[in-house]
Amino acid sequence: MEITQKAPAKINLSLDALYRHGDGEHEWRMVMTSVDLADYVSIRPSARKISVRTDSGFVPEDARNLAFQAARILRQEAGINAGASIYIEKHIPVAAGLGGGSADAAAVLRGLNELWGLNYSRERLAAIGLRVDSDVPYCVYSQTALVTGRGERVQPLGTLPNFWVVLVKPAISVTTARILSMVDYQDTLPRPDTNRVLSGIEQCNFDLMISGMGNALEAVTAARFPVIEELQQRLIKYGASVAQMSGTGPTVFGLCPTRSRAERVYNSMRGFCKEVYLVRPLNMG
Repeated sequence: MEITQKAPAKINLSLDALYRHGDGEHEWRMVMTSVDLADYVSIRPSARKISVRTDSGFVPEDARNLAFQAARILRQEAGINAGASIYIEKHIPVAAGLGGGSADAAAVLRGLNELWGLNYSRERLAAIGLRVDSDVPYCVYSQTALVTGRGERVQPLGTLPNFWVVLVKPAISVTTARILSMVDYQDTLPRPDTNRVLSGIEQCNFDLMISGMGNALEAVTAARFPVIEELQQRLIKYGASVAQMSGTGPTVFGLCPTRSRAERVYNSMRGFCKEVYLVRPLNMG
């Protein structure tokens, strides 16, 4: 028996970092959505051993891999000795702010939940996923949601207004832990208006939604990698209605209300950057 799970990339329509807890973890308030750029995770039963292989030379295949960690933690939680052979077909850029590793880990949780007959709820899988990474609980759901706390509270929001997304990944990689270590809550972070984003989604109003968008970590990453601001400016110049960084970066995305405009932006950005993707959110009206 083999189970294959789709592991979609995520983007942050709104990312607010509120404060740092005493244990070093951050308090978040984010609106996240998944797009149709995805890895594919295939899982087969194995005798006790957990193994991970990928088709990418940039992803570890040992205990550093979040998918491996997810399988091991789920097995401990279930109190079983079952193994699994996991193969990850990578399409999401690595270290890009798109949650690829977390999406793979969440896919493993969903797949092993079925393969091992655990019948855990999504809420329980999300709670287990938090022990792997703060983005894993959201990725268990992989639908537009308000994410709060340390990442463990996921409130699905329903459908989005119609729009297209142009993702641009510059030829640099960013380590999330490094960027988060640079966040100084004594400084004033540029905060999004998450409530406006939520109202725009509720009213299915694209213009209202984008008027509140923002990423509180953008200035932190852009100070070290000026190309992020340059990509934003180009996306707007070529026709995107809004442009911002996803996660801790370095991927920047632009939103367009129509396919024709998105295609123009996509084609223009391809002349400037190698990794450019034209995608749509997974749950739109």
